[in-house]
Amino acid sequence: MPLSSVSVPMSTDLSKREKLTTNQKALAINLDPEIYGTFAEIGAGQEVARHFFQAGGAAGTIAKSMSAYDMKFSDAIYGKAKRYVSRERLTQMLDHEYQLLTERLNETRGENTCFFVYANTVAAASYRSNVDCHGWMGIRFQLSPKSPPNDILIHVRMWDKTALSQQDALGIIGVNLCYGAFLLQTDIETFIFSLADNLGIERIEVDMIEFKGPDFVHVENRAVCLHLVKFGLTNAVLYSPDRQVLQPSEVLYKKALLVERGSFRPVTNVNLDMLECAGAQFLQEEKNHGADVIVLLELTMHNLLAEGALNLDDFLARVDTLAALGHHVLISNYSEFFRLTDYFRRYTKQMVGIVLGINNLLEVFNEQYYENLAGGILEACGRLFKEGTKMYVYPMKGSGYNRYLADKAAAAGSSASGGVAMPGDWLITAQNAQVKMHLRNLYAYLLENHYIEQVLGYHPENLDIFSRDVLKRITANDPTWEKMVPAKAAVIIKERQLWGCRG
Repeated sequence: MPLSSVSVPMSTDLSKREKLTTNQKALAINLDPEIYGTFAEIGAGQEVARHFFQAGGAAGTIAKSMSAYDMKFSDAIYGKAKRYVSRERLTQMLDHEYQLLTERLNETRGENTCFFVYANTVAAASYRSNVDCHGWMGIRFQLSPKSPPNDILIHVRMWDKTALSQQDALGIIGVNLCYGAFLLQTDIETFIFSLADNLGIERIEVDMIEFKGPDFVHVENRAVCLHLVKFGLTNAVLYSPDRQVLQPSEVLYKKALLVERGSFRPVTNVNLDMLECAGAQFLQEEKNHGADVIVLLELTMHNLLAEGALNLDDFLARVDTLAALGHHVLISNYSEFFRLTDYFRRYTKQMVGIVLGINNLLEVFNEQYYENLAGGILEACGRLFKEGTKMYVYPMKGSGYNRYLADKAAAAGSSASGGVAMPGDWLITAQNAQVKMHLRNLYAYLLENHYIEQVLGYHPENLDIFSRDVLKRITANDPTWEKMVPAKAAVIIKERQLWGCRG
């Protein structure tokens, strides 16, 4: 079954499945008399076609193999594009080559042939420039003769240091894509996992994938991309407010970023208040004058897997309610904030603002998270706050802090939380938050130098709102939950009866 919005168990250990070599995959396609088409590759050689030629029997598969490296030749064939390594150029290549293939061969072969076009446009390592090594690749293909075609598009990043190694990696993943399209398309989870076959996730990253066409009408691409994170093919995927899968660099490049992490189960008024108040301060920063600002609401895979198995209905409920508020949604594997900002620095040198509550602030100063770093918490802070990163800290009442301590104790299986309970109405802010004694000078330094800022202008009535309480009211059909949730999100929850809502 294709992956859809239905909850899907993900317990199968795909790493133990039997794998074919790259040569065996290419040969399996070459020996299928119905599969016939074109390879069009720009950048890093014709590495995918090479595998099919070397496997044997390529005359039964390859109608044409070509590469238009020169920009004038490329423009003359495919039309002009703003960027040559882009989704736009990939789509132009697929459109042109598929039309040409069917025009010339449909009459003679159309009754018994599944036509395909594989294309890529890539910027690999070169002697002349230190480029960002990445590329777009895709396949347009029929699953039965005379049927409308489908598309599978992916964006990849190459981590090998030499051009030769990058070419090798591109050839392997290209064969994996072609093989998966024809032979694994009914099991999308295995398809995703197989993209790294004979390659490994340390050599290449796939940060976006999209399935389109009549054979994939039930596929939910946002859920598919979640598997990229789960299987380690990438550490983050990005969704637009209109619920589309995005390639991160095309959105985040040279932008100032304001990000709020949460469980958003569901999103509440306190989440929105945090974002609006911190956003007002973020826009007033001198570094952000004239800058384009992107707001991100971030969920971690750790949060999504908190109950064990991944529930896709629950995931889509969270993402859809966030999309209703008009913001981009990021799903990441970065539990530590310094790793998240390292990721952002791939794309931008502009300011990064992190919006968080007191509980998350205190976790930033939990040294156990940095035991694997040679420099410990000092290294983590150095990486987190470099290049214009700032934390905006939303206040918390003592009652909320006491709940935080109780949750920590429960997670540790202990009655002691390691903290001192506060009076319920006591207001804890960035200014009076207490970290461990030996870290207080470090905290004071970050506070005095404005790496950590207190959120101003918040609405005190929101301080008593907690997502878990709202969720309980929704499932209990208690209508008071609606006052605690942004109106646009409440509409989605009621219309789709999310989280057991019956109103």
